[in-house]
Amino acid sequence: MKWLSFFRTIQAKVIIIYVLLILIAMQLIGVYFVSAMKNSLTSNFTTDLLERAELMSVLAAKTLAGGSESDEDSVESLQVMVSNLFNMDGAEIQVLDATGRVLTTSLLSHADYVNTKNTQTVVSRALQGIVDNEEYIIDEDGTRKKVVAKPVIHNGKIVGAIYIVASMSELYATMERINSIFISGILLALGLTAVLGVILSHTITHPIKELTRHARAVAEGRFTEKTPVFGSDEIGQLSQAFNYMTSRLREALSQNEEEKEKLASILTNMSDGVIATDEVGRVILMNRRAGEMLGVEGEELAGREIGSLLGLEGPEAESLARGGNDSKLLEIKPNEGGEPFMMRVTFTPIHRRDTGITGTIAVLQDVTEQEKLEASRREFVANVSHELRTPLTTIKSYTEALEDGALDDKQLGPRFVGVIQNETGRMIRLVTDLLHLSRLDSKEGALRKQRVDIVEMLEDVGDRFSFQMQQKNVRTIIDAKPGVSTAMLDRDGIDQVLDNLISNALKYTPDGGTITMEAAVTEDGMLSLSVADTGIGIPKKDLDRIFERFYRVDKARTRNMGGTGLGLSIAREIVRVHGGSISLQSELEKGTKVTFTLPLDDEGRETP
Repeated sequence: MKWLSFFRTIQAKVIIIYVLLILIAMQLIGVYFVSAMKNSLTSNFTTDLLERAELMSVLAAKTLAGGSESDEDSVESLQVMVSNLFNMDGAEIQVLDATGRVLTTSLLSHADYVNTKNTQTVVSRALQGIVDNEEYIIDEDGTRKKVVAKPVIHNGKIVGAIYIVASMSELYATMERINSIFISGILLALGLTAVLGVILSHTITHPIKELTRHARAVAEGRFTEKTPVFGSDEIGQLSQAFNYMTSRLREALSQNEEEKEKLASILTNMSDGVIATDEVGRVILMNRRAGEMLGVEGEELAGREIGSLLGLEGPEAESLARGGNDSKLLEIKPNEGGEPFMMRVTFTPIHRRDTGITGTIAVLQDVTEQEKLEASRREFVANVSHELRTPLTTIKSYTEALEDGALDDKQLGPRFVGVIQNETGRMIRLVTDLLHLSRLDSKEGALRKQRVDIVEMLEDVGDRFSFQMQQKNVRTIIDAKPGVSTAMLDRDGIDQVLDNLISNALKYTPDGGTITMEAAVTEDGMLSLSVADTGIGIPKKDLDRIFERFYRVDKARTRNMGGTGLGLSIAREIVRVHGGSISLQSELEKGTKVTFTLPLDDEGRETP
């Protein structure tokens, strides 16, 4: 079983793969090498025989052409030539005449072949003049031999043939030695490959085992251990990635714990109260803010139902506490006798997969300020109604007077008509200001910014009010500080702001007073514009509400002067749309200064 389990390991697989690869490679190389070696040796052996036959044919040509068959000297010279010059181990050379009769042979054991006829096919082909004649033969004892025959030609006439038969035993013995050496090399290579495979596989499997061990440690929650990195290869990179993953997982768990603590802290310190109930409406969790709003402590909640806690009764309480998705506005009266406040309770069911509703989350919000804002909006509507009702009542009464006969009175008629026109103009201004404020609130009016010369704009404002200033003998001062040049502004909007401020300054500045318009660049790169007068000023108690809509310091006097109570509100909204801010400073009997700042880009700033 151990061996079977070993062969299932990566180490065994790596060793087997390496051994098989080396074996296949060596086999392919061996087949190619042995085949090429055999062909080379055989070719060289054959070429050597052919060259010897060719040389012998050249040397024997003259002898065979000049002597007779009984010429013993010629035969003896051929014998000497064959014996001394062409002595080969395991080879026999025969010299044949034109009829195929053996004249001489290199083997003494075959002396009885002399004067016999050689009937080999290669000999017959050679005597017919065919040059390339060779074949393989295997004799009775199984020895491979190579046979070649060459014609002997003298003066274009075939006078004989050279016959050579050589044993190839030595050649094949050489091949067998080469094969044995090659097989030994293969076995040695396989052995070394197996050893190297064990070493190499160990370098691969050891880091993997370490990774497995540390993965178990991480699974058990031990994040401090680090996997050793044994190199910069892929496994080393995997070890580094595993260590990085472990650190990231540790950080993620730490962050998860921190998030839990943050959520607990947020739940404890959030401005809204939160109450969690189970599926039957019993309170299981309540944050500190909810306890403060309801005047209870956490230990007092055991077994209490949210309906009784919030003062809800009947089916409504049961529906909301058990999964109703709704909200309800409640008036809470603290037990300690404090001021009652309005609280909005929003119920949201808790859903769990495959279970359904398992509880309810109730969010308690103190909406007292929102209710105050709603009251302010109602007051705004009432103010608008009042501002419109007064001139409408005046117009109605004067119209009835004119209808009753005052129109025919040359003194009363024109005066009544003038009053009607004034009241109508005041209503038109009021409606216009309200529409303007509405557009600013809904951000419908897009700014049409353009490059504006600041000094020129202030001079134009002064020119528009020059007649009224001359009538009241009010002096105008324009003070442009160094660095003021141009700015990207909505000229119409800023003109309206300046007109409102100058108009207010004229209204409340006595004859002989002074109005100063100042322009400067602040340290943070903003354009500062201010309008200061030497008028009656504003009481301190009214400074915080001076920018509220329809707010007047002296309502009767302001209305008589034709004001709508919306000028400063419109100015504030226009400045806000530009991304600036507006403020007011005033002191009774000394004057008022209104300052607003606007963004100023670098191109509109001069170098002092």
